[in-house]
Amino acid sequence: MEIAGSLGDLGTLLPLSIGMIILNGLSATSVFFTIGLFYILAGIYFHIPIPVQPMKVIGAYAITLGIAPNQILSANLEIGLLLIALGLTGTIRTIGNLVPRSVIRGVQLSVGVTLMTKGFKLFTGPDPNLGLDALGPVPIGIIIGCVGLLLTFLLIDNKRAPAAIVIVGAGLALGALIGKTDIGANLVPGIHMPALLPYGMPHLDDFYFAAPLVLAQLPMTIGNAVMANTDLAHSYFGKRAWRVTWRSLSVSQGLAATFSFFSGGIPMCHGAGGLAAHYRFGARTAGSNMIIGGIFLALAVLFGESLISILKLLPLSLLGVLLVFAGAQLSLMVRDMASREDMFVVVMMLGIALAFNLAIAFASGLILAWLLKSRWLSI
Repeated sequence: MEIAGSLGDLGTLLPLSIGMIILNGLSATSVFFTIGLFYILAGIYFHIPIPVQPMKVIGAYAITLGIAPNQILSANLEIGLLLIALGLTGTIRTIGNLVPRSVIRGVQLSVGVTLMTKGFKLFTGPDPNLGLDALGPVPIGIIIGCVGLLLTFLLIDNKRAPAAIVIVGAGLALGALIGKTDIGANLVPGIHMPALLPYGMPHLDDFYFAAPLVLAQLPMTIGNAVMANTDLAHSYFGKRAWRVTWRSLSVSQGLAATFSFFSGGIPMCHGAGGLAAHYRFGARTAGSNMIIGGIFLALAVLFGESLISILKLLPLSLLGVLLVFAGAQLSLMVRDMASREDMFVVVMMLGIALAFNLAIAFASGLILAWLLKSRWLSI
């Protein structure tokens, strides 16, 4: 079950990571070595399953516009130093004490529904790595995705054949069978290590360019990866999560982003959706971090840049299955919202997040919750 739980968040991690490698020119060795190392170190420190995910605002913007590697690294350093400062000075506590629980639940529901929506979209979109587009009139992604959903429902609590292991294993086998990737021709075994500043030192213009990305990412990181994740960890693990605090998560993510600046990795966070995914598929100890971190480290060191050919074997629709179940698990956290006012804040934040983005939803939820609490508004 720990192995299964360790694989539960691949649906969030792989699409953005692969996208930044292929479309932005980041090094696969650097990206997955850094992810693997961060997984292991986070597990050692926090003693419970802790997710490692790309920072979604920066990642999505980078992929959409195809920005240069050094601009991504500049964002790494800026948000890394900022998060370390917020944590070490205690400012993150001041911010956290101002955030009502209804806003945290709104973040969790918004992220959960967004993950489910993205997961189902992966069923219907084209999969460039598969050699088969459809069976008759039905797109192959829908068929694979529906079978994956059924298997997951049947095996979600099965300890002999855990769902995530079956889904990922079957996906790799299916990709080898009908995929376009020629594993034998593309894999180059050896010893590969990330280089220091592999794309050179960013220029001052790169840091100017990255600043708006960091400002857009920060509310989502504070709301989802710090506050919502802390709440979720304590809900799942109780006293075992004593090391998971706003301060420790802020500093942890800051250190990871700063290290990524030097190693050429992606901006990384501890998103609440990732924790929900790991937990739902069976992770209960830090051993899950050791497993997935060790897998990524070994693959990065042994296969380097050719590692991407292994990851391309996984059909996108099966990554979508993992996202759907992770999103559903996270969305269920709203069940403790008893008052009409709290549920109104949560639902309004969901609507705003779907229409705009999570950062705007977080700020809007704060304002709305304060106005309702002060009786300036009523519903």
